[in-house]
Amino acid sequence: MRTFGKWLGRILLALVLAAAVVGFWKREEITRLLAVNSLFSAEKIVDNFSHMDAAFLTASVPRGPLPTSDLPFGEPFELPSGGADWIEDRAVTSLLILKDGQIRYEEYFLGTGPDDRRISWSIAKSYISALFGVLLDEGAIASIDDPVVKYAPQLKGSAYEPASIRNVLNMASGVTFDEDYFDKNSDINRMGRVVALGSTLDDFAASFTESFAAPGETWQYVSIDTHVIGMVIRGATGRSVTDLLAEKIIAPLGLERDGYYITDGAGVAFVLGGLNFTTRDYARFGQMIIQNGAYGGKQVVPADWLTASTTASAPTAPGKIGYGYQWWIPVGAGSGEFLARGVYGQYIYFDQPRGVVIVTTGADRSFRGKGVNEANIEMFRKIAENL
Repeated sequence: MRTFGKWLGRILLALVLAAAVVGFWKREEITRLLAVNSLFSAEKIVDNFSHMDAAFLTASVPRGPLPTSDLPFGEPFELPSGGADWIEDRAVTSLLILKDGQIRYEEYFLGTGPDDRRISWSIAKSYISALFGVLLDEGAIASIDDPVVKYAPQLKGSAYEPASIRNVLNMASGVTFDEDYFDKNSDINRMGRVVALGSTLDDFAASFTESFAAPGETWQYVSIDTHVIGMVIRGATGRSVTDLLAEKIIAPLGLERDGYYITDGAGVAFVLGGLNFTTRDYARFGQMIIQNGAYGGKQVVPADWLTASTTASAPTAPGKIGYGYQWWIPVGAGSGEFLARGVYGQYIYFDQPRGVVIVTTGADRSFRGKGVNEANIEMFRKIAENL
């Protein structure tokens, strides 16, 4: 009996040591997984959104060699009635308002500041759209009606095989994907764990084999569609999205600080939501967009691509918010009114006829509440009308 106890003790000790070794070996992955699980908690969300590089693998998006471009201050603007309550209710962390390229309002809240590089979430999708337009114009990609598998052959045999590039730009791939942020077992949250644990998003995208509709038939917001756009870009050029974005989109803007992407375990950028920049640098991107793709005397993005991208071309339901090529078009939008949007209250809103760009970052844990997005758009419209 004593011998058995001795052997049992040795086995238990070996198991404990093995667990310790595995824990040490996988400590970074475990740390990232824990970060994902607490990323949106009430006590951490504001700080987390300013320090995503503390919890995830990242790749720098260099600002390039140009001097910082000027964002001059214009006449100070007082927010319209209800503005202060809106900032508090929506947990806004920064608000910057440009009118004709001048800063009319810039404030930071909840302990954030102008040097914080805040996570963009799905605003990043609109950056990818801009990059795609440049590469299309340069001839790296022949047509948006090409099948995605022409450039991303890894997707052969997946639900993406019959889809065109236009389909994924429009979020109309028909691929079955659960985007429920509040279900820990949803596809969007499984994708977060893929990134945290250092697995590859290309493999994750190729794993989807079911469709709910034929490509181009129905609109449904499917974030993995944007990763497929990234696969197309990488396949067409043989280069990383990080390097291409830095060269084609970021360098001409004269940003204040380098940005960075969250990446997966293969160093592939999390293009559907992993970009991090300062609020002012998001505003520089926005000013380029509102100027029909021109900035600092250079045509950064083709104007005709931006016109097509920000037109409601996706098969969305009548009377609902519209969608273009990774850009949103609000219900009742006038000409030149569109926006980039990310979860938890990230926006770049455009009123082109008025020359207004509004950038907000946030930590709004109630962002999915009924009428919240519509109320945000109404506040942006009220601001634009009162400038």
